[in-house]
Amino acid sequence: MKTIIGLVKPHKRAIEFDGLDITGWQPSQIVRAGISPVLEGRRIFPYLTVQENLLMGAYTRDDTEAIQKDVNEILDRFPILLERRSQPGGTLSGGEQQMLAVARAPLARPRMLIMDEPSMGLSRRK
Repeated sequence: MKTIIGLVKPHKRAIEFDGLDITGWQPSQIVRAGISPVLEGRRIFPYLTVQENLLMGAYTRDDTEAIQKDVNEILDRFPILLERRSQPGGTLSGGEQQMLAVARAPLARPRMLIMDEPSMGLSRRK
């Protein structure tokens, strides 16, 4: 997964997405091409608020009104994040941080969402 998103260089083969050789591209270029990752280990911005963390998921976009609409939809799906939207991400529980990482990825409006251990740290509801 880290190879796909440009954090690790492949040893022998090329990485193609949508007919393009994306081998060697920067992670930001890969996100702009339509791949959005949710990496294992939460990977949120601990000093940014929940709202700011979500907005970081849309950093490649410039359609401000649509971004806010998408953020509102995400907050509707994750009501705990709505309650905590002005709270720094680093003060959330581990499961809430993972939820934030999962919620942030679709804000890039990717054509492919790749996830590594997306449910790690999330509690099950009975």
